[in-house]
Amino acid sequence: MDDLVNKYREILKLYLYGDDADKAFDWCQSFSEEVIEMDTSPEEIVSLHIDLLEDMEVEDGALVKKSLDILQEVIISFGFTYRDYKSMMNKLKIHDKEMDVASSLQETMLKTEIPTFETMEIGAISVPARKVSGDYFNIIDHKDGMLSFAVADVIGKGIPAAIAMSMIKFGMDSYGYSQLPSDSLKKLNRVVEKNVNQNMFVTMFYGLYDHNTNLLYYSSAGHEPALIYRYETDEFEEIDSKGIVLGVKEHARYEQKEIEIGDNDMIIVFTDGVTELRKHDDTFIDFEDVKDMLREAKDHHPQDIVQYVYESLMRMQNPNKKDDLTLFILKNNKN
Repeated sequence: MDDLVNKYREILKLYLYGDDADKAFDWCQSFSEEVIEMDTSPEEIVSLHIDLLEDMEVEDGALVKKSLDILQEVIISFGFTYRDYKSMMNKLKIHDKEMDVASSLQETMLKTEIPTFETMEIGAISVPARKVSGDYFNIIDHKDGMLSFAVADVIGKGIPAAIAMSMIKFGMDSYGYSQLPSDSLKKLNRVVEKNVNQNMFVTMFYGLYDHNTNLLYYSSAGHEPALIYRYETDEFEEIDSKGIVLGVKEHARYEQKEIEIGDNDMIIVFTDGVTELRKHDDTFIDFEDVKDMLREAKDHHPQDIVQYVYESLMRMQNPNKKDDLTLFILKNNKN
């Protein structure tokens, strides 16, 4: 600060008593940049100007009036900065309003009802890191003993992500009632590839559960592997299948597999907001800890399980490193 005071003193001396006004004004520009960088207020500059005039014993009215040219030149820079700030704030307000609208539309358009069954229980939670989520889950009851479900994660954020998810939901609701997972992903890939920004891709795990035969058919488009919790042996099985993320390749094909689900077994699908959660010390979570949480709550309803896991994760999470988080559980409770 002492250095800035001396600089301003030299500017005043040069302008009031020197013979190079243009040079004084040039110095004003660099001086303004420095004081703004130091977050100095215009009021402080005015006080500095008055103090220096007294210290320099400038009492002549004409010189005092002339010195105001320098003060004005310095304050003009603050004016530009303030106008830029106001413009930025106005843009942020407009952006916030747009995000509020997008969030409201997403809640309305992507809302998924969780059906109830006598032979199985379902729980799901999806929490955005910001106003608009890049995660999505959907459930389709085929009314014939079949249930389709999907968990997706958009590689991208904000309003474009919300639009992408809306397209996926529309596509899934349109023809998901009659399609096997591999065929559904193939069609959804075309929707994403043709209609979504080229820099935005979608991962998805797609399952079809037949609760008459206890068979799960599943395919994946580059998504996190899902888990099967075997109640009888208290063990987890990782399930995955080959498939490129949606939106990359026009004629992509997706591998489909099937697996039998036993009594009280659980199908667990999630996004990377679970597997890549950052803890308070900025390290990644050990996924075995998540499995332990699932074990602790295994005898409860899946909705209680996902809520318990979510609350446990939030206590561990670094609040400055949040990501969208989705967790879906289907439990076979035929017995």
